[in-house]
Amino acid sequence: MAQAQLNLISIAILFSLIVSSLARVEPSLSRNNNSQTKTYIESSCERTLYPESCVRYLSKFGTDSNSTTGGPQRLAHIALSVSLTRAVHTRGYLLEVAKELENKKVYLTVQDCVNQINDSVDELSQAIRELRRLNKFGSTINDKMLWHISNVETWVSTALTDASSCVRSFPGHRMSKKVASIKVKAKNVAEVTSNALALFHRYASSYRQAAAARTNKKP
Repeated sequence: MAQAQLNLISIAILFSLIVSSLARVEPSLSRNNNSQTKTYIESSCERTLYPESCVRYLSKFGTDSNSTTGGPQRLAHIALSVSLTRAVHTRGYLLEVAKELENKKVYLTVQDCVNQINDSVDELSQAIRELRRLNKFGSTINDKMLWHISNVETWVSTALTDASSCVRSFPGHRMSKKVASIKVKAKNVAEVTSNALALFHRYASSYRQAAAARTNKKP
């Protein structure tokens, strides 16, 4: 019981840090729903595997496509923060449900899933840290910046793999409501993480193209 309470406390602390971090890094974001913002988000989400989920979560925040800091950069940061938040919530839910399961086989599967989602939390946290380091470069393009971009992609890709592994550990359709809810929540983490990776790829591609163009210009 003490361990479970400690886990819940840790989750609450991490969630508060996510929210405060997002507010600090993106101070100019506002909760507006003007047509320009909606159109921009919908256009960006069309390139993801789960556009409906993408629009639903990103529309909770405003972004300015004409911002000098760049819309893709902001969307990438918000999307990663959404992924981390969903992973934290899902981990907390799994910890609670696991205590109520009597079937030993299912319990062990859920515990494996907890470990995988926990890894996703750690990996998404690392990705956001890398993105903060990346933001410090501004419009500067060099090898160190490209290295940070690669790091973000690696962390997010690994987080997606872990969340997807959790989903695959519950095959078929004949399962209890609790187990089915676990699968749905894990699938949600995988989907928003997939979207975040796609949006980050879009943000990073402009820098890679610029770096390639610069290299081609060299004698």
